[in-house]
Amino acid sequence: MVKPDNEIISVENLTKRFNGLKAVDNITFSVKKGEIFAFLGPNGAGKTTTIKILTTLLHPNEGAVFLNDFDVLKQKNEVRKSFGIVFQDPSLDDELTAKENLEFHGILYNVETKKRRERTDQLLKFVGLWDRKDDLVKKYSGGMKRRLEIARGLVHHPKILFLDEPTLGLDPQTRKNIWDYIKKLNREEGMTIFFTTHYIDEAEKSATNIAIIDQGKIVAKGSPKKLMADTKTGSLEDAFLKLTGKNIRDEDAKGIDNLRIAQRAWRR
Repeated sequence: MVKPDNEIISVENLTKRFNGLKAVDNITFSVKKGEIFAFLGPNGAGKTTTIKILTTLLHPNEGAVFLNDFDVLKQKNEVRKSFGIVFQDPSLDDELTAKENLEFHGILYNVETKKRRERTDQLLKFVGLWDRKDDLVKKYSGGMKRRLEIARGLVHHPKILFLDEPTLGLDPQTRKNIWDYIKKLNREEGMTIFFTTHYIDEAEKSATNIAIIDQGKIVAKGSPKKLMADTKTGSLEDAFLKLTGKNIRDEDAKGIDNLRIAQRAWRR
């Protein structure tokens, strides 16, 4: 695959099947360095499956994927050093303190001791948890845990941060606070952000570019303004409806069912 120098993620003809079900169906897209890129679609559309392939957790049936100039299929160790990830489901150790969670992550990534401790302190201050650094994580609220997960994903200085439904289940004010931290991170460290969401407003307000994905296929790509201009609509929600024939909120229940089918097939 030949790609421009300013691309940090390149995906070409990517397909993933689970027992005959196409969770990802021949998708092609790219992400530029330093941008905030969104995968927008209902639950079960293929967003999480794509992230799992990009982060080496799943192997595709077809396609080529490059991340930070490394081949995701052939150079997994180099790829893993290039990104941080915040999963949809909580993955912190509740029996450790916030500081211990970050320290442990740094050890796993072989971050030198002095740098690891400096980075841990810096990140705890960055996400506003310095005063609670010695508290057990099980005492944290949902929003605090999400902020800590973001900090943990940054300990090893990755080039890309993946966020899978980063504000799912959080109240509107906490969602806003999380996005303030993410945008600050993008602005101050120049980090590329790749996030998935089924919240229209989150994609419209936060993303530089968006790929709308539905039933495993990318149906449109571009900035929020371009998507609205191309569909001659006045909002991203109307653009989504025109492109897919569906209201994303109406698709959530059906999407969850599809996701469960895919997950059951994967576990077999």
